[in-house]
Amino acid sequence: MPVPPPQPDQQPDLGDPPRVALVVLAAGDGRRAGHDTNKVLLPLAGRRVFTWGIRWGRGLARVTHTVLVIRDQDRTTVSQVLDREVDGPPVLVVEGGDSRHASEWAALRSLAPAIHAEEVDVVVIHDAARPLASTQLFADVVDTAARDGGAVPVLEQHGLTSLADGVPRHDDGEMAVVSVQTPQAFRAAPLLAAYTRAATEGFVGTDTASCMERYTELPVRCVAGDARNIKITYPEDLFLAERLLSRVGYDLSHTSPAERRTTAPAAEHPHLPHLTEVLRRRGR
Repeated sequence: MPVPPPQPDQQPDLGDPPRVALVVLAAGDGRRAGHDTNKVLLPLAGRRVFTWGIRWGRGLARVTHTVLVIRDQDRTTVSQVLDREVDGPPVLVVEGGDSRHASEWAALRSLAPAIHAEEVDVVVIHDAARPLASTQLFADVVDTAARDGGAVPVLEQHGLTSLADGVPRHDDGEMAVVSVQTPQAFRAAPLLAAYTRAATEGFVGTDTASCMERYTELPVRCVAGDARNIKITYPEDLFLAERLLSRVGYDLSHTSPAERRTTAPAAEHPHLPHLTEVLRRRGR
């Protein structure tokens, strides 16, 4: 169903915390994690993986909407887990698509009435397979997006080799190569407008930032990521995630930037360099 484009974006009143819609993407599978089950439905420290992201994201000051994007075959299990493990306001569950972009578009369509009614300032989109994204990291990207337009957390990658005409060329230090994490946050109205245009033109982005860069003039800023914000991809990642959770007392609601950072903070870039596309897909 087509969604009419919203009115031109206006910067939220920075005197108040931005009103946030939290989108959690949980429509993947568990093949590389060694399971037939969707990996975000696997247990982690007494809870299912996907519920940790909802918990830390809802620690923000003004989360007005929560959307969970799932596979249709997981609906019964997800409903049971939400009833058992997730407190607070109801979570809107929507069926995702056959790509990350399609799942994001499904979430944005469900939020369109609230965005048109100017009830949401910022949409923050998070991969449910990253259960260790702290509330502070959510706050960093949301605050930056409210101010500038968009924000993604990154970690600089050192000692990498690029190929130029098939010949290895080592990083000369002149350009930072980064891996990109989630959560990623963007002003709500231009984000919806960008995805509406993408649907019209048949564009499928590699991540949320790529669609924003294509269809808006708003800068996408980099904020310091978290080395502990790993993605559950392989079986051993579950063990590592539980160990990292135990080291912070199973509480990531008050983690400061200084505590979470193990590398130098990434510089802010007006737009992410295209050379990060591969690392966006592989970043852990």
